[in-house]
Amino acid sequence: QVQVVESGGGLVQPGGSLRLSCTASEDTTTMAWYRQAPGEERKVVAHILSTGSIFYADSVKGRFTISGDNAKNSVYLQMNSLKPEDTAVYYCAMWIKGYSYWGQGTQVTVSS
Repeated sequence: QVQVVESGGGLVQPGGSLRLSCTASEDTTTMAWYRQAPGEERKVVAHILSTGSIFYADSVKGRFTISGDNAKNSVYLQMNSLKPEDTAVYYCAMWIKGYSYWGQGTQVTVSS
C-alpha cells in the first residue's frame, strides 16, 4: 500500500520560515503541495513535474520554494516571509503510476 508522509508544520511568527517535507513509499512523477484554510477549498500552492517544470500560485511566488528529490521520492516546501494568510493545513500530493496519493496534512499557523 502506498504511503505518503508529511512533516514540518508548526507555529511561526509573521516573517518567519518553515520547511515542509513529504516522502512517498514508491517512485513518483508529479509532486505537489496544496493548502486548505478554514472555510475554504483546498488550493494548489506549488507543483513540480517529472520534467522539472515548476508552478507556483501567485500568492506564494517569491516566498516559497518547492524542490524534489526523486532518489528519495521526496518533495519539500521552503516557506519564507510567512504571512498570517498562509495559515492552513498543508497537504502534499504525489502522483504514482497515474494515481494521486495524499499526505495526512500538517498544520501551519502564522501568528504573533
